[in-house]
Amino acid sequence: MTTTSSANAPSAAETGWDHSDIAGSDASLRRFLHGLPGVDQVGAEARAASLGTRSIKTTAKDHAIDLAIRMVDLTTLEGMDTPGKVRALAAKAMHPDPADQTCPSAAAVCVYPDMVATAKEVLGDSPVKVAAVATAFPSGRAALDIKLADTRDAVEAGADEIDMVIDRGAFLSGRYLQVFDEIVATREACTRPNGESAHLKVIFETGELQTYDNVRRVSWLAMMAGAHFIKTSTGKVQPAATLPVTMIMLEAVRDFREATGQMIGVKPAGGIRTSKDAIKYLVMVNEVAGPDWLAPEWFRFGASTLLNDLLMQRTKMRTGRYSGPDYFTLD
Repeated sequence: MTTTSSANAPSAAETGWDHSDIAGSDASLRRFLHGLPGVDQVGAEARAASLGTRSIKTTAKDHAIDLAIRMVDLTTLEGMDTPGKVRALAAKAMHPDPADQTCPSAAAVCVYPDMVATAKEVLGDSPVKVAAVATAFPSGRAALDIKLADTRDAVEAGADEIDMVIDRGAFLSGRYLQVFDEIVATREACTRPNGESAHLKVIFETGELQTYDNVRRVSWLAMMAGAHFIKTSTGKVQPAATLPVTMIMLEAVRDFREATGQMIGVKPAGGIRTSKDAIKYLVMVNEVAGPDWLAPEWFRFGASTLLNDLLMQRTKMRTGRYSGPDYFTLD
């Protein structure tokens, strides 16, 4: 497989931290990644569970639900996706509750690359972004030139964000430099001729990474290679997002910011279905990474089914009654 030079990774001037020596070879990457502090599995799971029991005031809950809606990436990634389904999803992302104009819009619509133009046509100049999965989603198993062509097609069609998947087989085999170089090359493929760039989210598929230590290692690898966001899962593999895994990723972006001055976003995806779950995640973001991450620019939910529950809870808080699960459109 063709790989690119790690010399193309973000420079020290961009990150404020010179890691060119670390990314110079598999051996140096291994020394660095395996030198990171190990994760105490029992301690991590206990702390995540503890954060999940925190309660918040009703006024804070009202704010949290609107914030969570603004953080949702509304997603359809099925072989049976049609232009009509994508148009309906894009319309819902702009106006999640058509009966309430004060309801905020979702963060983004996430589709396959061939549906990017359809989504853009509906969204126009709205603040809702178009994200496209790429790089042989969901397996990440293809030649690099095919992955990059996949990415360039989506960017050319107007994608604002690219959700790439790493080759988990390469990572688990210890071929860290291959994974690093593919992220660097994909970020370069996100650049448009005018110099602007689609944001790059790097999906780990944490359910296949076996250990929390691997989650910490791949988080640092992706951030050093230039990821704008790190994302847990494709939504196609179980377990998907969990509180302990997300906590470890939040610790990584916090520590990376301390080392480099650079903020990286986090996106748990898959398995987050209720407003109660979403609020647990927001409490964790605040406690672990800090309040700077409590914005759609830095934290997202990849959880389409979550949106309807958020809308039902929002209506209940405003009217005192539930609208029923069939009041909002099904995805």
